[in-house]
Formats: sequence, structure tokens, C-alpha cells
Amino acid sequence: MTMTSISRSQIYVLDQDEALDFYVGKLGMEVNTDQDLGFMRWLTVNVPGDAQREILLEKPGPPALDPKTAEQVRELLTKGATGGFLFLTTDDAHKTYADLVAKGVEITDEPTDRPYGIDFGIRDPFGNRIRIGQMHPREQWANG
Repeated sequence: MTMTSISRSQIYVLDQDEALDFYVGKLGMEVNTDQDLGFMRWLTVNVPGDAQREILLEKPGPPALDPKTAEQVRELLTKGATGGFLFLTTDDAHKTYADLVAKGVEITDEPTDRPYGIDFGIRDPFGNRIRIGQMHPREQWANG
């Protein structure tokens, strides 16, 4: 048995409509699936042109979490302590940074040259940390 790809990742959000505004309206992602399953809203986004890799924007709660655990997750999320973390790439880190600053996105780390490329940090409205990088070719830094 061989795995062939990562198709979905998940992060917790407190409000799925606010998450859409941020991930689609500010980061420029596309809605992949927005489906009411009855027991939850299945809401995924993806980077334009990469519909095979989705990010599930999930509210803490049933069916995955009981009410008490969901409340604990919500508290940790707002502190930035749930471990939700995304790594995105861009062709131009400085331009992307400037665009996000102009849109009012919370910046946690300004663009910095690193051995692997230029990257910077942002936070979504819920506390999830996101790194955005303009990466060097892997062979340029992986064996370095």
C-alpha cells in the first residue's frame, strides 16, 4: 500500500462565514465545498488551481468533539494554542506581504531571508498561525 497525496487538511475556526471572508476574501483562496451535512457544515477551501488539496475549516463541536471538549478547543484556539498551522507558498513574498498588510491581515513576522527562501507569518481571525513563503529550489538548501 502506497499513499499518493495529501488531499485534505483541517483547522478549527470559530465562525465559518468569517473564515470564508478571511481565506477567500483576503488570502484569495477558492471555495471547494460548502455542504450542510445536517450534523455539520463541510466547508473546504483550496489555493486557486489546486482543487485536489483542500483545507477543512471546521467549527469545534459535534460530531468530532463533545460540548465540553469543543469549549476547551475554542478557548485554546483564541490563544493560538491549538496547533493549527498552515504553510503556503507564493511567487513573490514581498508583494504578497504588502497586499495582505493593505487588507488588514494580522502580521506576526515580517518577510525574512532564510536558507530555504523568504517567508513571513500571519494569523487568521481565530488564532491559527500561517507561514507564507517564497521558497528556493529544494536542492539549493536541503543538502546545504
